[in-house]
Amino acid sequence: MRILGIDPGFERLGIAILEKVGNKEQLLFSECFKTSTKLEFPERLELIGNEIRRVLKKYKPEMLAIETLFLNTNQKTAMRVAETRGVIIYECQKANLHIFEASPPQIKTAVAGYGKANKDQVMKMVRILTKIEKTKTSDDELDAVAAALTASACLR
Repeated sequence: MRILGIDPGFERLGIAILEKVGNKEQLLFSECFKTSTKLEFPERLELIGNEIRRVLKKYKPEMLAIETLFLNTNQKTAMRVAETRGVIIYECQKANLHIFEASPPQIKTAVAGYGKANKDQVMKMVRILTKIEKTKTSDDELDAVAAALTASACLR
């Protein structure tokens, strides 16, 4: 099974493709897709939709694993991330992917074994579980891998 992991954001979008074969996971692709702050928000959403379609076409995943919205004090940012999630879920639903959503504590529990794990603990476990390259340092990219790992763990 191929899983598309997403850490949603409109400036930086974490994307990962994980393949699960038996009880093993292999990372096939990951990136931190960025949109320019100079663009209008609808243009940024279009770029994100285009990138999701490109990844779907190239890797043909069967499932989307996406982090649920974490409400922070900035309501404008939360609304923009919610709209970004909408574009992503829409594109994946059109492609007939199974949609799996997990909260940040659920992802931390699945990857690090503790729902209040800090960022470093989660990133360390992502590197151990997927043997991701040391050059991959984007939190957004690694969070997308963590989301995909969480979906994979729930398939067991």
